[in-house]
Amino acid sequence: MTDLPAAAARPSLAFVLPSFDGGGAEKVLLTLLAGAVERGVDARLVVFDREGPLLRLVPEGVSPIVLNRRRLRSALVPLVRTLRRLRPDAVFSTLGYVNLALAAARPLLAGGTRMVLREANLPSLSLPETRWPAAFRFGYRHLYPRADLVLATSDRMAAEFRRDFALPDHRLAILPNPVDVAALRAAAADPLRHPGSGLRLVAVGRLVHQKGFDRLIEMMADLLGTVHLSIIGDGPEREALARTVELAGLGQRVSLVGYRSDVPRFLAGADAMLMPSRWEGMPNAALEALACGTPVIATPTSGGLAEVSADAPPGAVTLADAGGPFAAAVERISPKAGGHLRASLLPRRYDRDAVVGAFLRVVGIADQ
Repeated sequence: MTDLPAAAARPSLAFVLPSFDGGGAEKVLLTLLAGAVERGVDARLVVFDREGPLLRLVPEGVSPIVLNRRRLRSALVPLVRTLRRLRPDAVFSTLGYVNLALAAARPLLAGGTRMVLREANLPSLSLPETRWPAAFRFGYRHLYPRADLVLATSDRMAAEFRRDFALPDHRLAILPNPVDVAALRAAAADPLRHPGSGLRLVAVGRLVHQKGFDRLIEMMADLLGTVHLSIIGDGPEREALARTVELAGLGQRVSLVGYRSDVPRFLAGADAMLMPSRWEGMPNAALEALACGTPVIATPTSGGLAEVSADAPPGAVTLADAGGPFAAAVERISPKAGGHLRASLLPRRYDRDAVVGAFLRVVGIADQ
């Protein structure tokens, strides 16, 4: 009797995440994880801590491997042990400090495991804001080259890796952020707009220094008319921002909405989405606003949005420096008519399925 051939093992990919906090980098990783699962990849998710609102995005059939550690220094040893036990074809991470730790531990991982690191922020803008900028620059220059591949979110970011960290082209690839346009627009089908007449603006993100929401509150004090700003998100600066709103007498014109699961409805209902960030890589919130048909006004330090602008319809993305130029760009926006969902302004190359396929190819796992 002839023996039947053994079934080929599914390609395996381990995703590493500190927690399910509501950041853009975490959301990108979970989107790529879901896409990999749909294409038959044996996808594993290793997470330091199980807490956070994005736990709901873990795809059905994936049981997170929880290390029950809140900090990297206590999670690194169990993380390495877990990856050695799993022996995946590739391991993927997308937060800078975790990337550096994995790259440092590379000699301890199984020899056949490829390491793919995605950078979430522009290093030239984000590293000076870290607690130890010189140490991080040293790590980027000497540890990132240990990875098999570093994924940049834009041409601008890739150029920085070549120029500032001498990363060779064969270890570098550009991967757009994935946006599930169909699902996003379905969730935005009933736009939500703050009551009243006048310009309605929205800003989305964690309430942290990076996002520059303090800049928006200062700007709102100078804008005339019945302009209203809704800031959606939560974070450690919430109380400080609330005090700033109160002291400026803007309680009727600025709302700190908090975390919401229906962000697409807010984006679709706004006249413009504002992004005053001090640094970014490729901001998901801006891409999602464009997918909902809402134009974006952003600072030039908000990552690679200039490259999005080059492919998007005229007026979809406006870049303006914080302060007077930003306020002037806001004043040129006209209130939208009606409560319908506008046509998408997002270039097609950011569509989720196309990005997931490209991701699996560059990682070295054939798109199933």
